[in-house]
Amino acid sequence: MQAPFQSTVMTVKPEWIDFNGHLNMAYYGVLFDMGADQMFEHFGFGPDYQSRTGNTTYAAEFHVRYIRELHVNDQVIVSYHLVDFDEKRLHSFQELRHADGWLAATGETMTLHVDQSGPRVAPMPDDVLARVKGVAQAHATLDKPEGVHASIGIRRT
Repeated sequence: MQAPFQSTVMTVKPEWIDFNGHLNMAYYGVLFDMGADQMFEHFGFGPDYQSRTGNTTYAAEFHVRYIRELHVNDQVIVSYHLVDFDEKRLHSFQELRHADGWLAATGETMTLHVDQSGPRVAPMPDDVLARVKGVAQAHATLDKPEGVHASIGIRRT
């Protein structure tokens, strides 16, 4: 597996464009989510995970930084870097890049593993946790992503 994981190429759809002529901010999240879904299949959180196990994942926090505008029909790729994890949580950092290589946005997420019978945060099954550990080992060799742990605020001088 690539480190960081790279999604398939995705295309910015015309209906995602706002009145300013560029990708509406909501759809950056859609693209990040679509990229994460591809990574999650490698973890074992595929489309049948909830019906098979009674578990799912919830995003507890998501922080986006908009770097450069995207436009209709732009081709993009989402990377997924597993920054940290424990038996119940995944901390990830994603980059949304134009197919030409330039950075359009970053997304940082805290994902919870949830037992739907509660619902409550619960440990991942052993087989899934083993795959998460394998990805974490591969990603541990990567440099810390620029922008991870970024905060928002007005800088005063």
